Amino acid sequence: MTVKKYWYRLVCLCLLALPLAATLHAEEQRAGMPVRIGLTPVFLDHQVAFNNEWKLYLEKHLGHPVIFIQRGSYREIAELLHDGKLDFAWLSGYPYVRNKDDLQLVAVPLYKRKPLYQSYIIVPASDKKTRTIQDLRGKSFAFADPDSNSGYLYIVYLLSKQGENPSTFFSRTFFAWSHVNVIEAVASGLAQGGAVDGYVWDTLVLTHPELTARNRILNRSPQFGSAPFVAGRAVSKAQLTQFQQVLVDMLHDKNGHNLLEQLNLNGFVYADEHLYDAIEQMSRFVEERKQ
Repeated sequence: MTVKKYWYRLVCLCLLALPLAATLHAEEQRAGMPVRIGLTPVFLDHQVAFNNEWKLYLEKHLGHPVIFIQRGSYREIAELLHDGKLDFAWLSGYPYVRNKDDLQLVAVPLYKRKPLYQSYIIVPASDKKTRTIQDLRGKSFAFADPDSNSGYLYIVYLLSKQGENPSTFFSRTFFAWSHVNVIEAVASGLAQGGAVDGYVWDTLVLTHPELTARNRILNRSPQFGSAPFVAGRAVSKAQLTQFQQVLVDMLHDKNGHNLLEQLNLNGFVYADEHLYDAIEQMSRFVEERKQ
């Protein structure tokens, strides 16, 4: 072999090795990086203990440190995802459809063995006269979050379809920033009506019946796609697939099954973006009415 050919082959081998070296270096760097998961306020009274138990479970099955990052609103979580400061988040369907160009669907929870849930409009149990949405005209109303489907969009859409505007239909509205806070606001008389996540309500019926008993359900929405787990666009296919599989496999793991029971869920399944078509249609209708 001539010296010229030798050096030519050596250069070629080095060039072929560069992508592999870069990949190995990236994997080495990622090995010590935590998986950042965004959460909004949940209804569990043992939230800290549960989150710690879930964190340890995820760390074991992902092989990476896990950090739960909690914020008070869906918008804050969506912004962190957009800025690359979160890897994954448990988000509402409404912010998902509004930001889906920046997001990747990961998994959706099963409630009552379906990837679906409803919005409930509630009033105080002591209110025996209110029978329809129209009976709430001129009354105070509590929303959960401006980016919540069940706690905001559905009722706004319902009123918009009737040619009404929440700002003029109700005497006063406010955001309680969690579904539990909405339920408490209605139960205490701070609001005369409210919009909440039906899954949260049904779970509280089991865990805190003394709270839900002070209210009653006035209206149940059609079924919508449940709040999905999403990933930021920077998350690789390999990372997404691993996290997705860990969530889906929780049902088949003893500790994972116990965590699901605490969440009052049947498991997680692979997400289908068409689950959120109805939410997207409502969002588009409401936005068009504003113009």
